[in-house]
Amino acid sequence: MIPLNDLQRHSLAVADDVAAAMTRVAASGWYILGKEVAAFEQEFAAYCGASHCVGVANGTDAIELALRAVGVVAGNKVVTVGNAGLYSSIAILSIGAEPLYADIDARTMLVCTEKLARLDLSGVAAIVATHLYGQLADMESILAVAAKHAIPVIEDCAQSHGAMRGGKRAGSFGTLGCFSFYPTKNLGAAGDGGAVTGNDAALVERLKQLRQYGWSKKYTATLPGGRNSRLDEMQAAILRAKLPRLDGWNARRRAIGAIYGARIRHPEVRVERTADESDVFHLYVVRARQRDSLAAHCREQGVGTDIHYPIADHLQPILAGRFPGAALEETRRACDEVLTLPCFPEMSDAQAHAVADAVNSWRP
Repeated sequence: MIPLNDLQRHSLAVADDVAAAMTRVAASGWYILGKEVAAFEQEFAAYCGASHCVGVANGTDAIELALRAVGVVAGNKVVTVGNAGLYSSIAILSIGAEPLYADIDARTMLVCTEKLARLDLSGVAAIVATHLYGQLADMESILAVAAKHAIPVIEDCAQSHGAMRGGKRAGSFGTLGCFSFYPTKNLGAAGDGGAVTGNDAALVERLKQLRQYGWSKKYTATLPGGRNSRLDEMQAAILRAKLPRLDGWNARRRAIGAIYGARIRHPEVRVERTADESDVFHLYVVRARQRDSLAAHCREQGVGTDIHYPIADHLQPILAGRFPGAALEETRRACDEVLTLPCFPEMSDAQAHAVADAVNSWRP
């Protein structure tokens, strides 16, 4: 079986460096907001091309706290997309704000900037720009729309660590950039973890307060909306050990993506990815109208697959009936058609060829 991902092989590739990092933390006796977190924040900010980085507990907290930092409060509207697994919607709803869904581009499945520009943006307090599947969104166009209305842009970089366009990396375009270090991410921890990058020192100070109860000093909470959301020392040390390998891992993911792009030629399977530096291939997603049939065929051929993501946000049970007139045709179509194929750095060319051959041998 060719798995969708193989964290065991991935972990073995860095086992010695990670073991040394863990031993270093254990020997220090300091586990929360210490030298490892401070060093990772500095190193990751430099990698992303941002002035600052604030480590938090996970990627969803990163989005919520970033929204709070830029001033989003209950009752505000926040623009996002509805095909990215509900994560930004959960962060928005946690504040008591209202998601405003922009439809996606039919080819990239990222936000359609033309449709974004046509939305009524009055009352919108922020835009969440999601870099989905490893693809860098059209930040230049998104920022241009936002600038006309003086709206801050929060980048959701959970699937785009290292993606780059014009010398700028994900997390350095918008007002703030939000990352997840869930173990399967391109840069993954050994558990949950997240971070927010940015260039505005005042926003960064607000984030540091928000991640620790809203404290201005120990035991004095002055900023509403705070919580306990801290990247711990062990995860920071593990991420520091992995960060120097990230570009190499991304290059390997692109190579696998290039193999798929060249070899998958099934007339009923849409393959529309560009293997350049703007795409780090966190997930390799194809589209098929008979997706379930294709998934079953792949399973029979020994190829693992998954669906990212099968339910549009505005159709989730927790939002049932709240968006009855939402005209998100491309969003709904993508959720009905997407299928994720294996793509991870430790895959061999032979495995990638076998996956492509399995797809090509499908008979709908």
